[in-house]
Amino acid sequence: MNAASPLLDAQDLHAWYGSSHVLHGVGLQIARGETLGLLGRNGMGKSTLIRTIFGHVALRQGRIVVDGHDLSRARPHQVARRGLAYVPEGRGVFPGLSVRENLVMAARAGTDGRRGWTLERVLSTFPRLAERLAHLGGQLSGGEQQMLSIGRALMTNPSLIMLDEATEGLAPQIVDEIWRVIASLRADGLAALIVDRDYRRVAAQSDRLLLLQKGQTLLQGRADELRQGDTLERCLGL
Repeated sequence: MNAASPLLDAQDLHAWYGSSHVLHGVGLQIARGETLGLLGRNGMGKSTLIRTIFGHVALRQGRIVVDGHDLSRARPHQVARRGLAYVPEGRGVFPGLSVRENLVMAARAGTDGRRGWTLERVLSTFPRLAERLAHLGGQLSGGEQQMLSIGRALMTNPSLIMLDEATEGLAPQIVDEIWRVIASLRADGLAALIVDRDYRRVAAQSDRLLLLQKGQTLLQGRADELRQGDTLERCLGL
């Protein structure tokens, strides 16, 4: 695969929930090691875009290519096998499994054979989880569940991680810890797509930004350029 080609190339994406047309021809690209911040007010299609890329939306059209493989009609497990990891809004941990079991069940090598993210590395990244290895997922606090969800995604040694509202509803101290981890992942060269209500922190941790409005691309560009002036405030209605 040509290293200069995008890791993820999604073009002209449309998605429906029943008769409701949610995405209207959205396109995006993410290069290897790049972080894309996905912004927009509530209900603009951000989560639907992620779910469409990952194959969770049945009624969809468009072209989705991951690392040179056409996954336009792929099922979620097939997308995951191509190196994408998804941390969903709502966390999605297995409440009846222990912290250790939640993590170990996801362990596998990356698409290139990498095993850089081991159980030990995840626990060193999230020391709180190391203290709660025997606890069930359902016994954890919301913040700990979010750490577990991110840790489980990293255990797949992904090429690209998608984080959908990873700090939603968490205490400020936990929010800071999550953003610290996001910054370290970026510095480590892991490609990411980030959705979060704190657009300032998203912009600070992104290489490029894509803003959605009513399921369409409102604007996109380099994060450092869009952070100048009041462009983001005006577009997001804040």
